[in-house]
Amino acid sequence: MQQLSIGKIVKSNTHIDYICQINGLGEALEAPAPADYAFGSFVAIKPEHIGQPVGSLVGVVYNTMLLNPDFGSLGPRLSTRQELEIFSPDYLAETATLVGILTLGWLDASNGYHQGVPALAATVNSPVRRLLNDEVRLFHADGQGQPLMRYASMLLSQHDPLISSLLMSILDNLHGLFPQSQKRLMVMRNNIAWKSIVQPAG
Repeated sequence: MQQLSIGKIVKSNTHIDYICQINGLGEALEAPAPADYAFGSFVAIKPEHIGQPVGSLVGVVYNTMLLNPDFGSLGPRLSTRQELEIFSPDYLAETATLVGILTLGWLDASNGYHQGVPALAATVNSPVRRLLNDEVRLFHADGQGQPLMRYASMLLSQHDPLISSLLMSILDNLHGLFPQSQKRLMVMRNNIAWKSIVQPAG
């Protein structure tokens, strides 16, 4: 399966929280489908640090934002959307789809996966691609065929109302990648689901 580029980094909120602008029509050989950057999708960010042999940051999509500068503008348009595509293609480029990405670890220069806070940050315009299932499995494997989620406490510390749903989405994904650990993963998912009900969002 071919690796799919979904966009590029345009902003950071913190050392581990990034905003990625999704590739639009004409910005890449193949524009990604919404499912390619869906909530809970694992991605790789390739920083461009000159002179340092780094691999990629590994993150997960936790939010989606739509950018439309024309929202709220009044008055009729003299041109239809179809006419703008021909006569003013740059007008359409002002709209964008943005996704929030939380980095959960990194891939080193020797293709070894690590979970935790990366020492190096991404750079503006760093390309972002969707991780393949095999890569997601390797990122979580503990060497004995069991899944690791050392980043769970870091996610819970974000105090974001979407984090519980994000963790459950990740566990659902791992459920299919680690069939031998399905019971353990289900217990973790049920625990998070229960806490999300009895505890208010932070």
